[in-house]
Parts: sequence; structure tokens; C-alpha cells
Amino acid sequence: MSETGIVHRPWGWFETIGAGEGYLVKRLCIKAGHRLSLQRHRHRLEHWVVVSGSGQLECDGSTIQAEAGTTLLVPCGAVHRAAATSENLLIVEVQRGEHLSEDDIERLADDYARVKC
Repeated sequence: MSETGIVHRPWGWFETIGAGEGYLVKRLCIKAGHRLSLQRHRHRLEHWVVVSGSGQLECDGSTIQAEAGTTLLVPCGAVHRAAATSENLLIVEVQRGEHLSEDDIERLADDYARVKC
């Protein structure tokens, strides 16, 4: 159902810190100067809480500044991404839905050439 331990990605890392029926909780660290792919999910929504760092959070064409305490609800199907600016951005992400897997990521744009044609 979920991956355990730290999973490294080109933009930083994530780890699963909790899971249960219909939810998954992750901690993500986006390295300074990096960002997640522009993406959407068909089977889940996400709620992000910024724990530390600074950057921008984007959801369906709107961008907000991210700092400790910033929250963002990403509805199912919304196009979104997070980016870290001059320092690492640490986010706690709560996923809700029936399909909580990394294969529910549809990448629309990516700095690391991970978009499928």
C-alpha cells in the first residue's frame, strides 16, 4: 500500500509517516532551487502543511507564498506543484482517497524529464 523509509527523488525526498484506511501521511523535503513536477491525481486529494522553509505552492493556476504554517488543499484532479526557493521546503502531506499510490501521478511538466509522452 505505501512505501516505507526515505525515498530519494531528483527534487529532494519523501517518507511515509502514517497510513490507514483511506489516508496516507507523508513528509516531503524539496531542496532549495528545486520543484515537484506539475502534476495531478485522479484518485486522491492532498492537504499540504508547510513545516519549514520557503517557496511557492501552485494549484490550478494560482500561486501562494509558502512559509511555516502555510496550508493548501489540493482537490482531486487539480493541477499543482510546490517549489523551494532559497532554502529547503519541508511539507507534511495528507492524502485522502481510495487509491493512494505513486502511480496516481500524472506529470504534465517536469524539470527532470519524467513526463511520459
